[in-house]
This record gives sequence, C-alpha cells and structure tokens, in this order.
Amino acid sequence: MDFILEPWPWYVAGPLITLIMFLLFYFGKKFGVSSNLETICALGGAGKFVDFFKFDWRANGWNLMFILGTVIGGFVAFQWLTPIETIAINPQTVQDLTNIGFQNAGAQYLPDEIFSIESMFTLKGFLILLIGGVLVGFGSRYAGGCTSGHAIVGLSNLELPSLISVIGFFIGGLIMIWVLFPILF
Repeated sequence: MDFILEPWPWYVAGPLITLIMFLLFYFGKKFGVSSNLETICALGGAGKFVDFFKFDWRANGWNLMFILGTVIGGFVAFQWLTPIETIAINPQTVQDLTNIGFQNAGAQYLPDEIFSIESMFTLKGFLILLIGGVLVGFGSRYAGGCTSGHAIVGLSNLELPSLISVIGFFIGGLIMIWVLFPILF
C-alpha cells in the first residue's frame, strides 16, 4: 500500500522558509547552493589547484548538512509527496512542447528528451549538460551567488545586486525557453 502525503500549503512552507532565513541571519550564515558546492570543492582538495577554494571548509561544514538534507528531502518528496506523474499544464504549452519534439509533455516531471540516461549519453545531450554546467557555474561565480542565494537571501536582505541578479536570471530563463529551446529541440 502506497502512503502519499500532500505537499504543505504555502502558508505553512512560506513561514518555515522565513524562520530558516531568520535563523541563518541571526547566526551570521548565508544560504545558497553555490556556497555549498564551494565547500564540497574545498573539501575535495580543489584549493591545491585554484586559490578561490583555499579556505577552511570546516567553518562551512553546516553547508554539507544542507546538501545531505537536500538529497534526503528530494527523495522524500519524490517517494511520498508526488501523488501522480502527470502534470497539470496548459494545453497550449503541451502543444508547443510537442511541436518542438517533446513526445509526452506533461506526462512526467522530467522529460525523457532531456533527462533520460539515453539522452544524456548522446553528443547533443552531453554538450547541453556540459555547456549548461559551465554557464551555470560561471554565472553563479560572476553574480556572486546562485538563484537560491540571491532570490531568497539577497532579496530578503534588500540587496540591490541580488535584485539585478534575479532579474537577469528571469531574462536568461525567458531567452532559454523562447529562443534556445526551439533551436535545441
């Protein structure tokens, strides 16, 4: 028998995020996935090759707990908080995605045309992952943080650079979906 929980409503999840942000601010910590990846790179010895990673990763050890929690939380959400595989999206969106080559748009959360093992090991899939990874890594470093860091922490601290970064993230996302997706697929 499958036990499926319902996702928490916004009025529960939102205040919990606020509480976490307050606690991080109170204890002088900054939240963001890219800072967690920096800690992992420093732990792995990247400081031997790049000065940027020469820091005491133990001082940021709490980041490793965040990554562990993210993995566990993702597993719990997929296992018990995903009631169905189909996604309620606009029929026009389904048609647009079908027109550019997505066979089962809306039938599952991660389309096989991008996320299947077979797709990742094609030349096109490999190049998309490689170039996308380099662009995300470069963008996070250039912007001084990632989407979660700027959008959640930076905006709640009323930081102008975070507002500019978040606007850039949205513009980049729109360009990707409306311009590059039809070319790539």
